Amino acid sequence: MYWKDEGYLLHKNNFDENSIIIEVFTLNHGKYKGIVYGGLSRKLKNNFQIGNKILLNFKAKNENRMGYFNVELIRPVVPLFFDDRKRSICILAASTILKVLLPERQINSKIYYSFQRMVDQITINNWIYMYILWELSLIKELGYELNFNDKTRSKDMNFNIEINGKKFKVPKLLLYDKLTNLKNDEIKEALIFTKNLLMENFTIPNHLQFPISRNVLEKYFS
Repeated sequence: MYWKDEGYLLHKNNFDENSIIIEVFTLNHGKYKGIVYGGLSRKLKNNFQIGNKILLNFKAKNENRMGYFNVELIRPVVPLFFDDRKRSICILAASTILKVLLPERQINSKIYYSFQRMVDQITINNWIYMYILWELSLIKELGYELNFNDKTRSKDMNFNIEINGKKFKVPKLLLYDKLTNLKNDEIKEALIFTKNLLMENFTIPNHLQFPISRNVLEKYFS
């Protein structure tokens, strides 16, 4: 079994003294896991920062066995923001959410391209707003869609939705027609809202651990 694809690094674990097991989200093969021999070597290890875009050559004896990757770096992502903790933890949080929620080997190009757009927009001023919109789009693609009709789009009005018998207030940030300078309390309110959607619809029912990095991101806006 052999294929070649592009993807983003979601997770890595040490395999032996010089190798790692990586989990990647690819365009044409979905979320995949495999071994990278020599992945801890001085020459290669810097390629394996969570969120980096990489070119993957995968080989395995059959579909039921773990194969191995040959990897080339397409685009470093996290290293661009080593001095920006908010953006760095944002990329880690998004990558970990995909690792936790995506099924193995299921192709979803819409989620792939929406993640790619979000990563591309991480340099703009309102990057955190784009991240929040990305979480909402992910929630929709995973099967839970929110519809804010026109009468709710007012920052002066409270609007609640109900999930599993619990009411959650839709944050003002998501009801604005135009964005100016976002305040930390508005950002945190929106992050808590999307976190509640992720937990109530996906992590809690499926007994999955919610990413610690996502909680850290939220704390940066306290």
